[in-house]
Amino acid sequence: MNDALEPEIRERLLSNPAAILADRDLMRALVAAREAEAGANVIDIRGRAMEALEGRLDRLEATHESVIAAAYDNQSGTAIVHRAVIGLLESADLADFIAALQSDIAPLLRIETLRLVVEAEPAMAGWPEDVVIIPQGMIERIVAAGRRAPRGDDIVLRAATAITWPMHGRSLASEALLPLDLGAARPRALLLMGSADAGRFQPSHGTDLLRFFAQVFRLVLLDRLAR
Repeated sequence: MNDALEPEIRERLLSNPAAILADRDLMRALVAAREAEAGANVIDIRGRAMEALEGRLDRLEATHESVIAAAYDNQSGTAIVHRAVIGLLESADLADFIAALQSDIAPLLRIETLRLVVEAEPAMAGWPEDVVIIPQGMIERIVAAGRRAPRGDDIVLRAATAITWPMHGRSLASEALLPLDLGAARPRALLLMGSADAGRFQPSHGTDLLRFFAQVFRLVLLDRLAR
């Protein structure tokens, strides 16, 4: 059997040898053929080096893809938060502001629940019906549930806990707790987010966008309270 290359194929390879170098399968086959010809007792260092380089290239490609995916997620997350911020600013008064949290803002953020939690007396006037009123000192217990209490301004991302289910109004998989400083003359407050997705709020996630949203929320809330 004649294993010689056809003249046309040979000419094409001679005119463009880089085509072989760019094709991993061809290079792998050539190295394997060279090793088979050399025998089992001979190790071709070039073949081993090529395998190592291929491994490094695969890892670089995977890293590149993950960086692009992370950048896309960050851009998408920023756009989502910006739309939610616009929704907050469009509220007419305190009642409208609070009512919009669950009906309008939560869907924009792609979460199931968004609640304002306030430490106040149940009969305290001035808070709309949808605000979750809890006893004094309860926010600290909520934030510290199942873990060491963080600093007062820390955002907490975690699996949803039984202590917050009544505030969400349903059982959820993960939640975010955003402390709000409304000033010494006002009660302690907390913005509570809930998601049915267990991977939505995890301790390893960044909090920059959530912190920005909480800061805007606080300023808008203080403005509506002052009206």
